Amino acid sequence: MRGLKDKVVLITGAANGIGKATAIRFAEEGAKVIVADFVDGSGTVGEVEAKGSEAVYVQVDVTNLDSVKAMVDKAISHFGRIDVLINNAGITKDAMMKKMTKDAWDAVIAVNLTGVFNCTSAVLPHMLEQKSGVVLTTSSVVGLYGNLGQTNYAASKWGVIGMTKSWAKEMAKLGLRFNCVAPGFIATEMVRKIPEQVLQEKILVKIPAGRLGEPEEVAAAFAFLASDDAKFINGAVLSVDGACTL
Repeated sequence: MRGLKDKVVLITGAANGIGKATAIRFAEEGAKVIVADFVDGSGTVGEVEAKGSEAVYVQVDVTNLDSVKAMVDKAISHFGRIDVLINNAGITKDAMMKKMTKDAWDAVIAVNLTGVFNCTSAVLPHMLEQKSGVVLTTSSVVGLYGNLGQTNYAASKWGVIGMTKSWAKEMAKLGLRFNCVAPGFIATEMVRKIPEQVLQEKILVKIPAGRLGEPEEVAAAFAFLASDDAKFINGAVLSVDGACTL
């Protein structure tokens, strides 16, 4: 990818799954990585360093703006700048609407939607001062098309698309880019919790590619959108789903 070497990339939810794969992919492209997560991200840091890139782990609660600001301050103190923010932290608390609790709604919205707002607002002053920067957010095909039992998750993932498009309109002239990646069913811990029978009979049959996606395939989309190859792409949503939404 053009233009990623020595870039400083901050990735939330980077301890596992898509976030971890994305950290490793950016390391392979020569970027420096801030591994941010509520849980221990030292394993990801080790794998990034094994690729020959520099990395630092920062614990963060994306629902807490003070915690987010402390994360950004540490990143700036360590690397001097932030070139790319990847808002990847997310949770699920699924239930059919008639059984969904207010607590389940609040928890998912706090992490998946407000967390994206918090991280972007904390990084934004630095990117505006640089007159450059890329903010990428993990949405979902569920955010585009809805899904049974995921009112809260779908709302949060649709919401980040709306924010992303608004930010692109506001700040494209200022040298900043904002895009989303919308993964389909990816072989992560979240999907592995789905019962095998449901996976085979309800999900895989809907994916023309005939398989789950790999975290590395989503990471590749993030790397492309962060690179100079995508410098005229702004306010877009890139689906990585094996054609499951066609």
